[in-house]
Amino acid sequence: MSEVKISAEPRTEFGKGGARRTRRAGKVPAVLYGHGEKPKHIALPAREFAAAIRKGGANQLFAIEVSDGTQVLALPKAIQRDPIKDTFEHVDLLLVRRGEKVTVEVPVQLTGEAAKDTLIVHDHDTLTVTADATKVPDHLEASIEGAEAGTQITAGDVELPAGVELVADGDLQVASVTAAPTAEQLEATLPEVEVAEEEAEAEVGEETAEAPEGAPAEGEPAAEEPKTEA
Repeated sequence: MSEVKISAEPRTEFGKGGARRTRRAGKVPAVLYGHGEKPKHIALPAREFAAAIRKGGANQLFAIEVSDGTQVLALPKAIQRDPIKDTFEHVDLLLVRRGEKVTVEVPVQLTGEAAKDTLIVHDHDTLTVTADATKVPDHLEASIEGAEAGTQITAGDVELPAGVELVADGDLQVASVTAAPTAEQLEATLPEVEVAEEEAEAEVGEETAEAPEGAPAEGEPAAEEPKTEA
C-alpha cells in the first residue's frame, strides 16, 4: 500500500472542549505514539484524512509532516467515529519504520460465486496478520467459487501476499456455505402467521360482543342524558 503524505499541526488544547474546537476548525484530533517516544498530540486535516481512509482503508500508511518540523510514518491504530454524522472524532496513530513488522487486522473479501441455492454466512470479516509496515495489504481474499452447502472457509484458505504471515489460528472459520431454504420450508412458516392473525381477530370479536348495547366506542365521549323539564 502506498503511503499518503499529510500535513499536521501540534495541538496545545486538550480535553473535550479542545477536541470540539479542533473539529469545528475542520481538523481531526490525533495522537502519535510508539517506539518508546512521548505521545505527540496533533491535528490532521479532516477532509484529506477521510479521503485517504476511504481509498486505502483503516490500515492506510501516512507520511506525516508536522508544522514543527517533525516527519514520521504512522499507521492508524484506533479510529473513533461519530455514528450519526459519520465523521472522525479522534485517531490514535502508531509510529512505524520502513522494514518494521507490524501486527494488524486486515479485511477479508470472498471472491467468486458459491453453488446454486446456497447462502454465505460470514463469521469473521477480518484476520490478524503481520506484515512490513509499508506493505500492509488493504484486504485479503478467499475463493468460494462453486462451493457447495457444508463448505467451510478457514483462515488457512485465505490467500496471503508475499511477506504477509497469518497470526490467527489457521482453523479459524471465516465463512461457511449453507443450503438456502426451499419454497416448501418458507411456506411452512406461513400457517403460524395465519393462526396468530385469526387469534387476534377472534379476540377483537369477543371484546365487541362483551360491550353493552349502545355503549360508546372506544375513544368517543359518552352521550349526554336527555334533560327533562319540571
